[in-house]
Amino acid sequence: MNFAKSGSEAITIHWRIDDWFKDIPEETRAKFKKYHEELLRLNKGINLISAKAIPVADAMYFADTIIATRFIQKDLKHKEVYDLGSGNGFPGIIMAIMMPNVKFHLVDFDAKKAEFLKHVIKELQLKNVDVLIRNVDVLPPASIQCAISRDFNTLTRSLLATRKVFAVGGIYYHMKGEEWATEIADIPSQLCSFWSPGLLGEYKLPVGEVRFAVVKTEKIQA
Repeated sequence: MNFAKSGSEAITIHWRIDDWFKDIPEETRAKFKKYHEELLRLNKGINLISAKAIPVADAMYFADTIIATRFIQKDLKHKEVYDLGSGNGFPGIIMAIMMPNVKFHLVDFDAKKAEFLKHVIKELQLKNVDVLIRNVDVLPPASIQCAISRDFNTLTRSLLATRKVFAVGGIYYHMKGEEWATEIADIPSQLCSFWSPGLLGEYKLPVGEVRFAVVKTEKIQA
């Protein structure tokens, strides 16, 4: 547990990952901790997470992604995954730490955030990650077989933006909150002729009662 100042007020910054995930190897948890330290250290200059999220980033970002990754690990058949709209590196960097035999491409158009991602990759000595500084929709047509995103956009907008860059049979995992069912229901019927959406799994964080979900969509038509 660390302490930092916000204006004239001291705030408590929690780190509870070691208590919540004792089954994860210590070396892996040490990389999570280093990532957390760099995220907070460089946050002010790049605006990686909101001030409100800083004290509980361990739950909102780390625990959330760790639990979602466990669902995805059981389902994943690919050895190459794109993190679309990676931003501050969630979920791609956590997934890369947990799945060292899978190659991850972190895609984001923001050059400052991309430099942060490169910095973290170097600090954590991750060999299975690279960074692509570009908009998602300019990736080569039908080049993606598997991707993940967290807070990239609504399901409808995400699927519209990526329809051309996914190959037929491609799998897209979306980390979502309690509104996941509404987002699926809101997908236009025309778009459902290209994508088949469904729930991969629901979960709660180690603190709080809010439910989160991983939605899986499959590209079924070019």
